[in-house]
Amino acid sequence: MSHHKDPHHPAEEPEIDQQERAEGEAAEPVATGGVLTEEPGPGPEAERLAQLQAERDELRQTLIRRQADFENFRKRIDRERREDRERAVMRLAESLLPVLDNFERALAAHQDPAYEDYRRGFEMIYRQLSDLLVEHGIVRMENPAGQKFDPHLHHAFERVETSELPEGTVIGEVQAGYRFRDRVLRPAQVRVAVPPAHAAPLEETVN
Repeated sequence: MSHHKDPHHPAEEPEIDQQERAEGEAAEPVATGGVLTEEPGPGPEAERLAQLQAERDELRQTLIRRQADFENFRKRIDRERREDRERAVMRLAESLLPVLDNFERALAAHQDPAYEDYRRGFEMIYRQLSDLLVEHGIVRMENPAGQKFDPHLHHAFERVETSELPEGTVIGEVQAGYRFRDRVLRPAQVRVAVPPAHAAPLEETVN
């Protein structure tokens, strides 16, 4: 029995063609009321990623604050250590200054040539001690003779009546003053001029 194609009846499509057409139709967006439907919103993975990024930013800010706190703490510790060292140097210098004064008195008292060898030895020790103090910031203040009395720099050891100098003028230095960096370690002891027969208190004469 022979099979002839009926021109009035189209041949059936192969099964593979029908499957491809069905997949293509499934891939096309479905129109609802003439408007294509939108894709669904971000899934759980996107939300989790945003949460992790927020946590990362918060940790970064916390780290920045901790670093700033640590830097401030380090600076405070360094400042306190420096101040402790300076106080220790000042205490030691205050103990050594009387020794330096005695050296100066000894050098000034013995001008006899017979003591020249001893004098040179004392001068060497005196210079070594002075250089050691300078190395640690202890500096002798300038001799204030001829300057205006300054209660912040000078201590009135004696008031001398005179009409040759203006009132409140430093006549001479009795004991040298010293500075530690920008602070007065020991004021200079000085003699101060006051008018004859009008030795008013020094605080009034220097105003």
